[in-house]
Amino acid sequence: MKSVLDRESKSLSISDDISFDQFDRFADPLAEALDCRVIERHWGADRHQWLLEFEGTLLQLHYEFYGDICWLSVERDDDFEVLEYLATLLELRR
Repeated sequence: MKSVLDRESKSLSISDDISFDQFDRFADPLAEALDCRVIERHWGADRHQWLLEFEGTLLQLHYEFYGDICWLSVERDDDFEVLEYLATLLELRR
C-alpha cells in the first residue's frame, strides 16, 4: 500500500489493489488498522464514500471506480495533522 499526502486538497491518497465490488474487504480492515470508527457507508454506481471518525475528527473515505482512486479527506485545515498521523500508520503497514 502506498500513500501520498496533499495539504492543498486536505487529503491522503491511497494506492492498493482495491475491488469496487468488494470495497468493504479493503475499507473495513483499513479503518480497523487506522483505529477509525465507521459511521456511515454510501455507494453509488461508480463511487464509495464512507464517513469515519478518528479520536473526534471526522474523515471521508472515498473510492472512485473509473479513476481507480482512493483517498481520505478532512474538511478543516486544522484536521490535516490527523491525516499526517494516519499516513505514518499506513507506512508501518508496508
